[in-house]
Amino acid sequence: MIRALVLGGTADASLLAAEIARAGVDAVYSYGGRTRAPADQPLPTRIGGFGGVSGLADYIRREGITHVIDATHPFAAEMSRNAIEACAETGTPLLALERAPWIKAPADNWIEVADVNAAAAALPDAAANVFLAIGRQHIAPFATKPQHAYTLRFVDPPDAPLPFAADVIVSRGPFTFDGELNMLRTRGIGWIVARNSGGDGARAKIDAARGLGLPVIMISRPELPERRRAERVSDVMQWLGHSARLGA
Repeated sequence: MIRALVLGGTADASLLAAEIARAGVDAVYSYGGRTRAPADQPLPTRIGGFGGVSGLADYIRREGITHVIDATHPFAAEMSRNAIEACAETGTPLLALERAPWIKAPADNWIEVADVNAAAAALPDAAANVFLAIGRQHIAPFATKPQHAYTLRFVDPPDAPLPFAADVIVSRGPFTFDGELNMLRTRGIGWIVARNSGGDGARAKIDAARGLGLPVIMISRPELPERRRAERVSDVMQWLGHSARLGA
């Protein structure tokens, strides 16, 4: 008997939850607790951390979890590492649902960097309008370049003072190409800082930057230990022994 744990928080995780519910698979959807008003899911839902590797391993044993699907953001490295270790400790099968990263096109003007600190260092010294599309957890290093006019976009309004002056857009994706093009133009954005999350939900800003010829400081994904992974919801459902209606 399958009882799955979906480590969620992404658009793909929501698609997976819908397919799991449709198939009648016993499963729990887990949010990390970063978003104040997470989207409703058609599965029993828990919110918050597990307490590291040992806490997740205890949860897997206590709840009789037979399969774990890591559908967290590609940059949620700590949670992904915890899942790898906890599943190894408990002997639980693990599959990562992870879209392939974006690939630089000939017309793209990317500066590829390893992490957020390197992204801040890569910004020019001359003042510029900068769009930080990296989430509120990772903006502190940019306080070292206070000469820039920053635009930030969050799902929730900030609940604490920001480390530097910024214009904050509160909005939830997915975003369209035309909408991103208009936002970049009206705000006079000259530089974009983004994480290579892949997929379609956050891609519009990258396509819009290409159309405008803007430089993008692209942060590479963190390295993770080897694990089994899938790019489509249908592949995860097959792994669970079911077919997917959406074929996504």
